[in-house]
Amino acid sequence: AQAASLLEEATDLLVLHRDFAAAVERCEAGCDSLGPGTGPERCLFITSSEEVKCSLCVVGIQALAEMNRWREVLSWVLQYYHVPEHLPPKVLELCILLYSKVRDPQVMLEVGSSWLTDQTNKSLPEYGSLLELYLLHVLLPLGRFEGAEELVRGCDVFDSQQQLAFLGTICESRCQWAQQEEMHLAAEEQQDAATETVLGALSQKLLTMLTLLRRALRSMSSHFYLFPYKKMLLATFLLYLVVVRLDPASPTSLPFIYKLVQLFRQAWAAVFSPIHRPPIQD
Repeated sequence: AQAASLLEEATDLLVLHRDFAAAVERCEAGCDSLGPGTGPERCLFITSSEEVKCSLCVVGIQALAEMNRWREVLSWVLQYYHVPEHLPPKVLELCILLYSKVRDPQVMLEVGSSWLTDQTNKSLPEYGSLLELYLLHVLLPLGRFEGAEELVRGCDVFDSQQQLAFLGTICESRCQWAQQEEMHLAAEEQQDAATETVLGALSQKLLTMLTLLRRALRSMSSHFYLFPYKKMLLATFLLYLVVVRLDPASPTSLPFIYKLVQLFRQAWAAVFSPIHRPPIQD
């Protein structure tokens, strides 16, 4: 009675009030009040407490999905059923559809395989529909074609016509997967070719720039050879002596200043005059 009351409250919070966090809390409280499941005896009879627990999990899954907490759904459900084989068919179906919708079917790969290979679950009336759901929404989107074929051939629930239909669906999905792989490889090759073209153009531009830079440096170096380095260094040294070590107002500094002026004039005439002009004699 307590779990049923909590289920009713959780349903109202989910549908009417849109209070998803409170709905999950009511579902957790209801599942905790019911305790562990019946285990291997779950297929002999279905008690009202199991139905209430399943309904609580369904409401909780929907509330978690509404809050965009779908990554927690499977672990949240397994804390009340402990192993995948004990999941109710309705809960397993809802989990498969949820993770297929969010494009993460990998989560349900091992869970669905464990549930479908359990001998007790094979006697359930929902087994065939769940196997079909697992094929279409988990195995085929993941490209597990060999596993899908083995599962269909080893299933006693399907007759020969159903098996042929499922095998045809698997073959068609395999062909589509191969076409998509070819298109993906072709797109990668085109992208690599475009990248190589861009890199080649950039390399050519870089080589041209380096060539121009080398020519400019060679031209500058040829002009640098014309500079009277010795006289420039001597003029700089004399300027240092005049400004730093000598007093320009002193009469003893006049010869140094006069010599410095003459050196600067000669350097100026040598650098900025035409090359064919004869050098200035001291």
